[in-house]
Amino acid sequence: MKTFPVTEDPRVITPGLPAPLSRHLEVATLFTQEHPLILESGRSLSHVQVAYEQYGTPSPHHDNTVFVCHALTGDSHPARHDPDDIPGWWDVMVGPGRPIDTDVFHVVSANVLGGCAGTTGPLSPGVTGRPLGADFPEVTLADMVTVHRALLRHLGVGRLHSVVGGSMGGMQTLEWLLRHPGDASRFVLIGTAPRLTTDGLAAHAVGRAAIRSDPAFDGGRYVDGLFGTGPRRGLGIARMVAHLTYMSPESLEAKFGRAVQTGHEPVGPARGRYAIERYLEHQAGKFVDRFDANTYLHLTSAMDRFNAFSRPHVLSPDADPAVHVFSFASDRLFGSDVTGELLDELKATGLTEVTHYRDTTSRAGHDAFLLEVPGYLDELRAVLMPSAV
Repeated sequence: MKTFPVTEDPRVITPGLPAPLSRHLEVATLFTQEHPLILESGRSLSHVQVAYEQYGTPSPHHDNTVFVCHALTGDSHPARHDPDDIPGWWDVMVGPGRPIDTDVFHVVSANVLGGCAGTTGPLSPGVTGRPLGADFPEVTLADMVTVHRALLRHLGVGRLHSVVGGSMGGMQTLEWLLRHPGDASRFVLIGTAPRLTTDGLAAHAVGRAAIRSDPAFDGGRYVDGLFGTGPRRGLGIARMVAHLTYMSPESLEAKFGRAVQTGHEPVGPARGRYAIERYLEHQAGKFVDRFDANTYLHLTSAMDRFNAFSRPHVLSPDADPAVHVFSFASDRLFGSDVTGELLDELKATGLTEVTHYRDTTSRAGHDAFLLEVPGYLDELRAVLMPSAV
């Protein structure tokens, strides 16, 4: 197994990485032809690279490590390492004095298997040297957890202090809890679910249809190893659909209402009149510059197929970690019914410590888990402190 920092041109070692990159990114090769990764589907990958970042310092007994699982479009960079670093997607959560305090904890976060930010995925080269694209095999949330666990073994980390994740990252955390409960003393599930609702499946279906219907999709064989190619319009529409599920109706109304876009460009049916249209188009434009369409198809499909309690769990009295569930009243993607099902199914496993914190202050919707919501952050800080269990 090999580990190396990113070079001046990171695409030499891991094609398809988005820019900009943190200089703290590292890449490990965890599986080889002699010891391949066997996927849940039965297929295998003989070369798996994992992009990851580390924060803080491991304790002498290696018992202060927190693993952070990222959401659907995240990566291995949850936070700045220093003031000169690029912003992270969870700067409110990870860092000195933050709830996941890097003065206290050693933090590891990795891009998921199937991702497009350095870990092996559809942009990785196949035997011909060209990106695998449509030939990349289907992966599951369990496969992602398998790779996470292999990375931690590679880093010499034993039992974790905590596994923490929101949204798809929460699904990974739940999978980890049910299949490998002895790996950590705490599992923190934020804004997540044991399975997608039909509404969630429908949103993903529309997004994938938009990608596949883009003439530039070409059956998934559009890639040349660089971002900015392929079905940009379809991927942008997929992002617009998904973004609506991440925001609450109240937040959309408060931010945009029926405001008409002002500026020099003409408005009307051919271009669109309302400010909410311009906002969604802006979000789509940013997204297609940093994400890959085949990756989006694979990861949303993995979320769709996730059904946490459909298989027997391996929880036992010998491995009875604390489980902390966080939800948001304004979350229309994973609403109160979904959270209730999650809590009921967790308690039915026999877990003796399952807590639930429900935020009622934020109108941000599903995205609240990424934002500065004081009560939520304070409560999460409290359950993570080493004295909490």
